[in-house]
Amino acid sequence: MVQEAEELRQIGERMKGLREACDVTVEEMAEDLEVDVERYKRWEATGAGVPISAVYHMARKFGVEFTEILTGTAAKLDTYQVVRSGEGQEVDRYPGYHYDDLAWRIRDKIMQPLEVVLDPSDEPAKLVSHGGQEFNLVLEGTVIVTIEDEEFALNVGDSIYFNPKLRHGQRCGGSVPARFVTVIAE
Repeated sequence: MVQEAEELRQIGERMKGLREACDVTVEEMAEDLEVDVERYKRWEATGAGVPISAVYHMARKFGVEFTEILTGTAAKLDTYQVVRSGEGQEVDRYPGYHYDDLAWRIRDKIMQPLEVVLDPSDEPAKLVSHGGQEFNLVLEGTVIVTIEDEEFALNVGDSIYFNPKLRHGQRCGGSVPARFVTVIAE
């Protein structure tokens, strides 16, 4: 019983965190869900009585996985996540993301997306680290992304989302130039 109450409270906390991260007020969210403001506040405070339909609506509204609000899985990115051309493949211990999830996670303080072209003759990139969160999407060719001592060969449509405090770099992985777009949120 105590464990169930704690799990429900955590659902409420995740709902609140998601709403606040997307700059939506309690009143706006309650109106969107067509519920009384006080009821919605109780949902966030305790998680008790939250209908599955409300969780599903929030997940769709903010572009996150439905199960993440319920379970908290992948609520914090400590390492990296590779997404293979739209299929959300599991890598390391984090479940798959889809592009909408990544867009939500880096919505706050996004820098302008930067397009990078890598030539096959370029030297391998020096590994660097910085704050924030980073998302790379391959547009052409093959990009080899190195994170710490792991290498990932990403092809067109593949992406990687990672904590850039980890030392990382990108290089061309084929005999033709490669192109990717990167977005960094501080």
